[in-house]
Amino acid sequence: MNAQLQYQIEQFFYRKSELCDAKDWDAYLQLFAEQSEFHLPQWDSEHVYTQDPKREMSLIYYANRSGLEDRVFRLRTGKAASATPMPRTLHLINNVRIRELPQGELEVRLNWHTLFYRLATSEQFYGNATYRLTPHNDSWLITRKHVLLLNDTINSVLDFYHL
Repeated sequence: MNAQLQYQIEQFFYRKSELCDAKDWDAYLQLFAEQSEFHLPQWDSEHVYTQDPKREMSLIYYANRSGLEDRVFRLRTGKAASATPMPRTLHLINNVRIRELPQGELEVRLNWHTLFYRLATSEQFYGNATYRLTPHNDSWLITRKHVLLLNDTINSVLDFYHL
């Protein structure tokens, strides 16, 4: 694997995490292509999760970026009671693995851990994710985000900014 590409992709995901923690929603949304898919399946059993978001249950599914944009709109306008007050978050990523695809696209798999604090309670979510990236200018755009939540006993609100 190309060490420079590994570094660039790690920096891309560190930046994505930083933007989410800072609640810089405009810059965060710009990392996603307009037709990007965002999928957080639910678990059918202890080791089997749903595959088809159009026919099976998902915890979160947006067919394109407009789903994220709508969610950000509700956060900004205060119409998301479940996110008032917004939690403080800290996103950590590791074990970044890259696979080169045709037309310069990349498949990136990584592990993630998000710590958050809201209403005098500290909680955490963790799992792994698979992203598809396409080259854009001198960086990348996310065209697909598929997240597996490994601690899916959810004691609090779960939203895109936790993942």
